[in-house]
Amino acid sequence: MARPRRATARRYLMCPPVHFAHSAAARTPGAGTDPAGAADTSAALAQWERLREVYRSLGHTVEVLVPEPGLPGMARTADGALVVDGRVLGARSARPRREPEEEAELRWFAGHGFARLRLPEHDNAGEGDFAVTASCLLAGRGFRTGPLAHGEAQEFLGRPVIGLELTDPRRPRLGLALAVLDDATDEVAYHPPAFSPGSREVLRRLFPDALLVDEEAAAAFALDAVGDGLHVVLPRPAAAVLDGALRERGFAPVGVEVGELRKSGGGVRRCSLELRG
Repeated sequence: MARPRRATARRYLMCPPVHFAHSAAARTPGAGTDPAGAADTSAALAQWERLREVYRSLGHTVEVLVPEPGLPGMARTADGALVVDGRVLGARSARPRREPEEEAELRWFAGHGFARLRLPEHDNAGEGDFAVTASCLLAGRGFRTGPLAHGEAQEFLGRPVIGLELTDPRRPRLGLALAVLDDATDEVAYHPPAFSPGSREVLRRLFPDALLVDEEAAAAFALDAVGDGLHVVLPRPAAAVLDGALRERGFAPVGVEVGELRKSGGGVRRCSLELRG
């Protein structure tokens, strides 16, 4: 019998993808990116607006980061920071072209009452490579975030950090390999082949009852998901694949269409930065 579930109100930072067509033209197709041509800006914006309305209909608050011309990556707000207990750890990409987008996002935090901000010393992919549970921060490494960033996050955020080695180049961010379904009860879903053998053992020990996602579901971006303790918002094709497994555990899947957003590397989770505390 599934345990009773309770949603808790969340607050997200989102940025409308008004410059996504330029982003798609400039990007090389890769993991998390749909290579089927440039994004249709109007269609991407419609999908973004629908995602925002889904959050609001579930009782959540959405703050809007105003996009700036020439900075298409601002729409991927989760790439720009990690927010825990009101503390903001900025992101730092190895790609210099991302720096203006990261700076623009930190300016928003500075102007909206977030007094504890940290400019990172080490490369990290923001919330794209971190997942927050009640007991710890899970942190990916191997592609875009290095182990030195894990120590920096622990010192600044004051939470224990568990490093996880990502090994699948198709899933170079933790956000494509693992999702937190309920952060209050430490319930997660993950795709075991995305991790090194040692990291898989760590995950088995930490989360023995985790939902294990197979290749079919992972390929449908099932882990591009945002949970509030009851609802799990995820791409529509993935919602169809995981519907039964999620409902058996008492969760309510909410499928949304993000195909145009994905053409420029966006999606449910990458376009939704949770503002915790």
